[in-house]
Amino acid sequence: MRILVVEDDASVSHWISNKLHVSGHTCKLVDNGEDALKLITEEVFDVILLDRVIPKIDGIQLLGLLDKIPHPPILILSANDQTSDRIEGLRAGADDYLGKPFDFTELLLRLERLYCRTKQATSNNLIKIKDMMINLERHEVTRSGQRIDLTNKEFKLLFVLAEHPGQTVTRSMLLEKAWGYHFDPQTNVLDVHLSKLRHKLDGGSKNPIIRTIRSVGYALG
Repeated sequence: MRILVVEDDASVSHWISNKLHVSGHTCKLVDNGEDALKLITEEVFDVILLDRVIPKIDGIQLLGLLDKIPHPPILILSANDQTSDRIEGLRAGADDYLGKPFDFTELLLRLERLYCRTKQATSNNLIKIKDMMINLERHEVTRSGQRIDLTNKEFKLLFVLAEHPGQTVTRSMLLEKAWGYHFDPQTNVLDVHLSKLRHKLDGGSKNPIIRTIRSVGYALG
């Protein structure tokens, strides 16, 4: 999993980060809501681990702002663990709530369950984005009912984007997912394949379904 840890206590965030890395996951650390919001709009994460009391934009305020944009599941991790606190956090948009102090094994299990729940949303092998339908089992794509023939690599790129609809997927992540972790990020192979994919999907439309996010990556939808 790619996890964003939003926690202003450096000792806690680094401890969590180390434990997550040992468990085979990657994460980024931020210590305030403002930087968290910026990262969520610019990068792709599978789960967000959010402290409730953080500087600049607190956890509850951040949940309200995220309600307006696509974002991954969110688990609040907070010392404020009264029943009323948990209810407020869940009503504000959190997907789960865990109080401090906590057991790391339980935290990891909750994060994995949130991640799996998101993946199960596509368990019927169909992804629909606007007027486009992606059949994962048959490797078929249609738009407005018209079938679009894609190469295996084009389909893979589309699938990576479709896993995170509306979110910005970085160039490095596309290369990592489609070509492997050690692919040269300076190569133009991604541009070549994306250009062909966009031409097939959009056909010169003024409302392209794949958007370029300047200097960052691409977003689908």
